[in-house]
Amino acid sequence: MILWFGKKNKKVELEDAGAQMREPELSAEELAAKEAAEKAEAERKAAEEAAEAERKAAEQAKIDAAIAEANKAWEERQKREAVEAEDEAARQKAENELKILEERRRAEAAREEARRKEEERQAAIARGEPDPYAEIRDPGFFDKLSGGLSKSSSKLGTGLTGMFGGRKLDDDALEDLEDLLIMSDMGAKVSAKITSNLAKTRFDKDISDDEIRIALASEIEAIMKPREQVVDFADGPRPRVVLFVGVNGSGKTTTIGKIASKLKEQGAKALLVAGDTFRAAAIEQLTVWGERAGIPVLSKPTGADAAGLVYEAIEKAQREDLDLVLVDTAGRLQNKAELMSELAKIVRVTRKLDPDAPHDVILVLDATVGQNALSQVEAFRHTAEVSGIVMTKLDGTAKGGVLVAVAEAHALPIHFVGVGEKAEDLQPFSAEAYAKALVGLGQEETV
Repeated sequence: MILWFGKKNKKVELEDAGAQMREPELSAEELAAKEAAEKAEAERKAAEEAAEAERKAAEQAKIDAAIAEANKAWEERQKREAVEAEDEAARQKAENELKILEERRRAEAAREEARRKEEERQAAIARGEPDPYAEIRDPGFFDKLSGGLSKSSSKLGTGLTGMFGGRKLDDDALEDLEDLLIMSDMGAKVSAKITSNLAKTRFDKDISDDEIRIALASEIEAIMKPREQVVDFADGPRPRVVLFVGVNGSGKTTTIGKIASKLKEQGAKALLVAGDTFRAAAIEQLTVWGERAGIPVLSKPTGADAAGLVYEAIEKAQREDLDLVLVDTAGRLQNKAELMSELAKIVRVTRKLDPDAPHDVILVLDATVGQNALSQVEAFRHTAEVSGIVMTKLDGTAKGGVLVAVAEAHALPIHFVGVGEKAEDLQPFSAEAYAKALVGLGQEETV
């Protein structure tokens, strides 16, 4: 057997013995020098290690300081955000309180205006003058309005039926009611306002279908009451220039004809102006209404300058000492700049003869367009300085709720509502009657 491991050990032993033999012995001086060198090397390494430890300690101190600064900044930011949140909450609370105060102020103003009008009405009656609100208070008036709004009231009433029978007015019920009001074309803003007001006094209380109808009518009337204004065309200067504006098909010409018929019955001397020179049918239609009412109509061939025609009409009325100049204008879309510019030109031309003319600019809105009516009001009031509103075709749509949205969004008087084709179907606007008819209440039911 070959003992490789034993041979290897022997070899190592021989090499170690040889190394010891080769290593010379050092003198005392050399040993002292060697020890001094080793000591110096050890001290150098110790100094380096101390310096490295100091450097690391300095770096850690910087890191600790940075962390402390970051923590301090975070705490300060948290405190600042907490203060800002408190300030925002306080601001929101103040804004909400101001809104509530403003709503109360508006409601009080509406009640005060209603009292003032009633005092004026009573004073006029005492002087032997006709009651300006007699037509509104006539039971036949309410019957026509209710009939005209039957589609809208049916849509709203059907949704209300069974919704609140013995149910609490909780969050779910309020959400259902808000959805119903939105679907009735009152718009999101009005619907939210109405449900919010109901929640203030009736939240989590049992409420019946009839009670909710009465409450809704009250809220709707409060919104619309400040817009109620029975227009008296006998007031103001003579001749009183009344401009009718609106989009195509809104019912301007028919509205003018109906108003002319009423004014003729009351003895007014008026002149109708076929300012829609773009459509021959409009000229013919206004002529027919003029013949029915026995009121002259001033017109020109199709394509003539509408502003020039209006100028001639005012001159004629001034010469003949007429009471009224009722001007039909071409239907125009609110997004057509050139047509809106032409309307502005008509307004400028009237002021060459009377700086205060036109004395009324009545915007005729078609109820069937729903929420689009809001953008129409916005466009026309800035172009033609709209002073009042007529809402037509309420008998042909379930979108009667849009008039509530218009009343909320725009501080413009609502003069008339149209609920049919006949002259007597154009009725003075009554907030109380409209609100009751819209939710399906009877005239005598208390709001």
